[in-house]
Amino acid sequence: MATAPREGNLQAPTRHPLDWLNPDFYNEKSLFDEMERVFDICHGCRRCVSLCEAFPTLFDLIDESSTFEVDGVDKKNYMKVVDHCYLCDLCYMTKCPYTPPHAWNVDFPHLMLRAKAYKFKNGDVKTRDRILTSTDAVGSIAGIPVVAQVVNAANKFGPARKALEVVLGVHADAKLPEFHSNTLRKRLAGHLSSAEAEPAGRTTGKIALFATCYTNRNEPGPGEDFVAVYEHNGIPVILAEKERCCGMPKLELGNLEAVREAKEFNIPVLAKLVDEGYDLTGLIPSCVLMFKQELPLMFPDDADVQKVKAAFFDPFEYLILRHKEGKLKTDFKNPLGKVAYHAACHQRVQNIGQKTRELLSLIPDTTVEIIERCSGHDGTYAVKKEFHAASMKIVKPVADRVKKAEAAHYGSDCAMAGHHIENALRGERAPEHPISLIRSAYGI
Repeated sequence: MATAPREGNLQAPTRHPLDWLNPDFYNEKSLFDEMERVFDICHGCRRCVSLCEAFPTLFDLIDESSTFEVDGVDKKNYMKVVDHCYLCDLCYMTKCPYTPPHAWNVDFPHLMLRAKAYKFKNGDVKTRDRILTSTDAVGSIAGIPVVAQVVNAANKFGPARKALEVVLGVHADAKLPEFHSNTLRKRLAGHLSSAEAEPAGRTTGKIALFATCYTNRNEPGPGEDFVAVYEHNGIPVILAEKERCCGMPKLELGNLEAVREAKEFNIPVLAKLVDEGYDLTGLIPSCVLMFKQELPLMFPDDADVQKVKAAFFDPFEYLILRHKEGKLKTDFKNPLGKVAYHAACHQRVQNIGQKTRELLSLIPDTTVEIIERCSGHDGTYAVKKEFHAASMKIVKPVADRVKKAEAAHYGSDCAMAGHHIENALRGERAPEHPISLIRSAYGI
């Protein structure tokens, strides 16, 4: 007998595959009809109003309409809601009571993704956004030794930033990442581990690091710290032989064909490593989520994609799994005191629990204050001229929590979120990646 719809959903949310190859996915009427249906459900609930600017934008459009209902909103304005969604997934995973298997089948983030794909397919995309999401191309140019110095200097020079805002629409006050010509790949070239892999539980005991565009070119230090921590724990580490951007920036742009191209480059490399007995990880939660969730939902019938999904771990999830099997060293030499730790959205929605907090809490004389609230960065949202003010509004409660904690250290699993918090703190002090804190605690 069919189960009647209930107010709220008492079962865990499930995700349907993304039907992006179906021509109806891009059909304007079908898309706008579905947006109207879901927006009407959101209007009657409003639980997500505090998460980001997408929901306040929607509710303001409704409240200012002639009918005070969704049917009074001009459909042309639906895209104002779409533009404020940066696919953090928190509404789906932490707030919405109507996600599948509920009969109302609400998946707000993937509906917004569908709308972004519709926009991209119809040419509604700025040159700036094409550039910002082309991380491999930008990094390869900006990472050239002399060019890196010039780019980094220009990014800190007020008049240059004002010009960039006028010409490209990148906000002058947004904190931009530095570029390193001495990349992580260069730093680890020729690295050979002396550790012997020892399987334990779900882990094979040897790991391949997907370096990611950001860790490789923008912040290689935590990558070196990762290798030191893992090999201190007897886990041999190698870098994936080659890689391209995981595809998350292009996904958020709605360029799904570019995501397919990235997948066709990366997945064979990673699947081969899995066949050789390696587990997989990355230091950017969004990249990990791409391989754990988004690619498997886009390519549900691709056996190699599913194989890579099963072998991909959050770096702290992996160490805690080893700890439960008695394979994590707890010979910490240096207490950290109080740590204000921001849990990144794309780590939270992996549904693995608070693994970073668990690991930091193993360090003697260390207390962890966890901040589970979106920073509002997204990788590109916070740097765009038209959205920077909204991103600073979103990050303010996080920065206030960091300031109030008066902690010895603060940081986030997402390095970009950490620096966005730093920007909200007006650069009072720099964030520290949790893996760097772990290395410091080990004294290695």
